[in-house]
Amino acid sequence: MATEFIATEGEATYAWLIWILPFIAALIIPAVAKVSKLSTGRVAIGFAAMSAISAAMLFPMALEGHEIHSQVDWISAIGLKAGVLADPLSIIMANVVGWISFLIICYSTGYMKGDKDIVRFWFWMMFFIGSMQLIVLSDNLLQLFFGWEGVGLASYALIAFWYRDKAKHHVGKEGRTVLGIMEYYSPTHSGMKAFIMTKVGDVMMLAGMFLIFAFAGTFGFKELLADTTWAVNMSAEGLLVPAVVLLFGGAIGKSAQFPLNEWLLEAMTGPTAVSALIHAATMVKAGVFLVARLGPLFFALGAAGILADQFFEIIAWVGAITALLLATQAMVNPEIKKVLAYSTGSQIGYMMMALGIAGLSEQFVDGYTAGFYHMISHAMFKASLFMAAGSLLHVVGSRFMTDMGGLRKKMRKTYAFMWAAGLGLMGAPFITTGFWSKDAIFAAVYESGNEWALPIFIIAVLTAAITAFYTTRMMGLVFFGKESKHIEKMESEGHHIHDAPRSMWIPYGILAVLTIGIGVIGFSAEGGIHELFTEYLDESFGIQTPHIDVEISGSLGFLSGLNPIAVGASLVAFAVGFGLGYIFYIGRWVDPVKFINSNIFFYALHKVILNRWYLNAMIYWGFVIAPLWAARAIWRYFEKTAIDTGMNTGLERSVRFGAKVVQGTQTGVAQSYLFVFGAGLLFVVLILLI
Repeated sequence: MATEFIATEGEATYAWLIWILPFIAALIIPAVAKVSKLSTGRVAIGFAAMSAISAAMLFPMALEGHEIHSQVDWISAIGLKAGVLADPLSIIMANVVGWISFLIICYSTGYMKGDKDIVRFWFWMMFFIGSMQLIVLSDNLLQLFFGWEGVGLASYALIAFWYRDKAKHHVGKEGRTVLGIMEYYSPTHSGMKAFIMTKVGDVMMLAGMFLIFAFAGTFGFKELLADTTWAVNMSAEGLLVPAVVLLFGGAIGKSAQFPLNEWLLEAMTGPTAVSALIHAATMVKAGVFLVARLGPLFFALGAAGILADQFFEIIAWVGAITALLLATQAMVNPEIKKVLAYSTGSQIGYMMMALGIAGLSEQFVDGYTAGFYHMISHAMFKASLFMAAGSLLHVVGSRFMTDMGGLRKKMRKTYAFMWAAGLGLMGAPFITTGFWSKDAIFAAVYESGNEWALPIFIIAVLTAAITAFYTTRMMGLVFFGKESKHIEKMESEGHHIHDAPRSMWIPYGILAVLTIGIGVIGFSAEGGIHELFTEYLDESFGIQTPHIDVEISGSLGFLSGLNPIAVGASLVAFAVGFGLGYIFYIGRWVDPVKFINSNIFFYALHKVILNRWYLNAMIYWGFVIAPLWAARAIWRYFEKTAIDTGMNTGLERSVRFGAKVVQGTQTGVAQSYLFVFGAGLLFVVLILLI
């Protein structure tokens, strides 16, 4: 498995074309726009399709466990080569990115129809897809970093796409403040915030890369694995753990993990198609992919006694904290895109948790497979949910769920598909991909045998219950109950509420159907990926999976092979979360507002969570406002006082005083001058004699 073989010229070409084709599209779209703006969308669809097909052509090879490693000369002076590494991990990921990107590009033709800046939109979307695929297929850290920065640049441009900052493109509620910080953000502000916060992680990643390069003399993944002398030397110097933690810092920034998670919420100022592509299916997964790419290498180093477990403990706990922290915030937020954004960060926390716990277990493949499988399933149902939310915003004209309500009869297709994708997010038992991937994570954590297994397991299950609750809340607020005054006003003005056009609902309908369709065979799919990765890790990294014989009762039927504790936890979490959500928001048996206001504890907790645990406000105070105050103080008290007053005015007065002293010595009497000259001469002679 995962054995390198002599690829045909066509197979190697496909691997290169996956990321080159979107860049070509980005380059020619402005030229095509000179002839026909309408044709730019067709160019984007065509090239996105060709990129996805190129990835699909390599899929059979991945299932056979083969890999392609193709290189060309890049920077000859230092012997650096550019290359593609198409192994089972990257090929599966390239197909996920390629096909979901293609569906989102198709969706965008309807969602962005009539936008006067559509050419700029297509350029950055294709540039982004190319950069993301470059991350996935790079065979070395430096080339990967070029793609890493490419997605960062494109994300800034797309988040701030509506840079004219019209109120309808803002996020948050106008006039609302937390600790004096405005919770109302424009596209340009949000784009800059995302750019700066992700750059913090990028700088950490760059430092880790070059620290490793200083010892290894290479950025190549294959080369780093082939000779681990560099790791031994770094470990001896006490630099190995800091280097890998710095690399993980890049993943924290890109994947919006604690404490660099706050940019993701304001990123919802971008078009919903952007949110579906960047903040559901691709860029935020880049950090997870980086950990999946490097995790086996670091686990192999740990097994050899070179790298300590602290690295994987950090990953697991960062994931667990992020999962719970952001899930709680999704429970109370009134904006549908923000709820989905909180959910995205939370679910990525699940993936990080699984990859971290993998490194703390003898059964590395269990957590590794669970995290990667959840990444695939989440990409499908979350992209579907974001696009469906875009349809709601497109029709209703408001981002607030309180402006919706009672839409299930007016938007039947969107209602059905959001339920299908929402059930995937909730982990509905046995019929959704989300259930099987979460169950795999629960099982991997529970069976890891690590000292942190139990608290992380409890956090994972609690987060799953909260996820089911806020998803049911979202469905209840949008589709159930009475129509809002906003909708009544729209209809009274002649605006008919209806489903989005086919160009929009078909893409998210396909992903919703896949969420259920693959979910029906989800256990088999998870087993297939598990078997594939077991052999891949063995052949590529020498990570062997101990065989454990477990007696399983035949009475379990199709549940044979599942951990009963994990399955039970999944069922309980779904039942509790969905049940509470139904009571408050679908059945409307209890008024949530009255319930919150009935108890001081619930009221205070709701306020704290709604204020984002005050983390965002503290970030602004600590890293924006306080430095600005310090800068103003320096200007006021140092520059203005010390320099302007002290040096400029003081120097002027000193010179003036000195001039007066010198002027006073000018008596005009020759005898006085001769006396001073003689005294000076005598002083010089005495100095020379001494």
